[in-house]
Amino acid sequence: MMINKISNRYTFWDKINLVYLFVLTKIKYPGQRIIRRPFTIRGGKMIDWGKKLTTGVGCRIEAFIADENSNSKIHFGDRIQLNDYVHISSVKSITIGDDVLIASHVYISDNSHGSYKGDKNDTSPLIIPTKRPYYTAPVKIGNRVWIGEGVIIMPGVTIGNGSIIGAHSIINKDIPGNTIAVGSPAKVIKHWNEITQKWEKS
Repeated sequence: MMINKISNRYTFWDKINLVYLFVLTKIKYPGQRIIRRPFTIRGGKMIDWGKKLTTGVGCRIEAFIADENSNSKIHFGDRIQLNDYVHISSVKSITIGDDVLIASHVYISDNSHGSYKGDKNDTSPLIIPTKRPYYTAPVKIGNRVWIGEGVIIMPGVTIGNGSIIGAHSIINKDIPGNTIAVGSPAKVIKHWNEITQKWEKS
């Protein structure tokens, strides 16, 4: 059965809290829809917030300075919805397109402590993790992407427009547009057929 819309049932105090958060958002974050607290920001000057952002509680957005010439490291499109406890960490560049829905407990990072690809740049396990040089690679998430609960998106990944990432998946390679990917590591299991207007197995 298809349901076009659901309604949220808030208690009286929930409504009071929403009004308070709405007013606070308009004062502190003009142009955004609603920012729930607690909300942690590091490197706010290196974040392009877009418009009409919605967040759940406990979100943590971090843009770390790599050098003096660093530009905006995190770019949000418009009408993005982050649910509770989303953690986004950038040293290089993270771009998230318009109309993206991100479920709770999602981690998106363009960096890691060291490199472990099996090449000449590998990081020795004898080095203390906090002392290892950062490996960085840009992350790009397209428009209209839906990212499920508990997903981890690794450095260097591009997710195409209109894709769906299943809950608790680990994304360590590019995902084409208009596909559904699940698993650890994630694999494409379905794609959208423009001719039949149906999701089909890949």
